[in-house]
Amino acid sequence: MLDRLAEFFVFGFVPLIVGILAVPELSVAAEKAVRGEVIYRERIALPPSAALSVQLVDVSLADAPARVIGEQTIKPTGQVPISFEIKFDPAAIRSQMTYALQARITVDGKLMFISDVRHQLDPLAGAPQTIMLKMVAPGGEPTASVFGQLWVADYVDGFGAITAPQATFRVSEAGKAGGSGPCNAYFATAKVDGQAIAISNIGSTYKACASEVMAEEKALFDALARAASYKVDAGKLTISDKNGREILRFSAAS
Repeated sequence: MLDRLAEFFVFGFVPLIVGILAVPELSVAAEKAVRGEVIYRERIALPPSAALSVQLVDVSLADAPARVIGEQTIKPTGQVPISFEIKFDPAAIRSQMTYALQARITVDGKLMFISDVRHQLDPLAGAPQTIMLKMVAPGGEPTASVFGQLWVADYVDGFGAITAPQATFRVSEAGKAGGSGPCNAYFATAKVDGQAIAISNIGSTYKACASEVMAEEKALFDALARAASYKVDAGKLTISDKNGREILRFSAAS
């Protein structure tokens, strides 16, 4: 009798123990995350009271507030980039919906940086994300950017007001600049750091135009080569030389 009881305790409980150990942790397996970093162009360190909020949101409905899928709040220190990880339930993601990341940095409760363009993504793809923030002006709006906009020349130092033929300027975040001169298309290298700008390696096509037009184009290229700082305000771009003197003025093309 004792031998049979011993067999029961030894062999009867083994399947139960194995069954318990084999139960999967479904909640962990089902969890997904969007990872990446937040950056901004200004070379400034954040104070201890700064707080970064990054959200994964459903932006499918244009006439309704974005629905938050996941969020992370971080107390960053020092300078960017700031890494983030937003965990979410993949069951909340629908293939026909549109998703985006949005981020903001506040200091003492006041908005300092914000993402002002839609950062769309597939949350299930797993690709690392980089969110670019813009500094907010005292009035609460993001400061205007020089990048990506086509600018039409209004004034060139050494020549004066520009009417026709039209000259344009564009600069990219990748460090490329160029546009259409009064006669030739041109290209250059641009370095933008905060409000500082330097334009170098200016080259162009070789079309010949009237002498006055060529003089206007030369004045444009000479002024671009002397660029040291810029300001964007109310759809206007002003470029100054190293002495702070305005040498180029542009209006945003419509």
